[in-house]
Amino acid sequence: MPGLAWRTVGRGCPQGYKEKGKGRHRLAQQGTAQSRTPQTSPVAELARFFPEATPVRIPVQFTRSRNASNEGRPGSAAVEESTVIEFGTSREVLFACTTPLEFADVLRLHNADGSLDTEASVVAVQYHPGTTIVAARFLTSVPNWIVKS
Repeated sequence: MPGLAWRTVGRGCPQGYKEKGKGRHRLAQQGTAQSRTPQTSPVAELARFFPEATPVRIPVQFTRSRNASNEGRPGSAAVEESTVIEFGTSREVLFACTTPLEFADVLRLHNADGSLDTEASVVAVQYHPGTTIVAARFLTSVPNWIVKS
């Protein structure tokens, strides 16, 4: 990120910076500053496509119960992983995982206290090195799972 250059105009400048006879000040030195804007996560980037998405932090475990490309084939073992739902709407959850999920995979999502235990179908996937960013839509209505104030 390019540095920001500052120039002081007016009184109160440390001695030695004032240009004689002109009433102006020289730039003492150029510096850089880190942006205070937090870096957006890949999940936040995907959340832009879900206007109702609200930031949440809900630890869950998911099991891929059906793989879209291997449905009905023997040997398509269930995959389990723990993750954190980072964004949610009344119908979708968005999270990152290490499992290479595919569009239309069916996931069983549940949290530790049992207040969330439902199936969802993958509706969006973004692949990043070592990470899969996922949006999954609930297959049935899940009342009051996310409450907006």
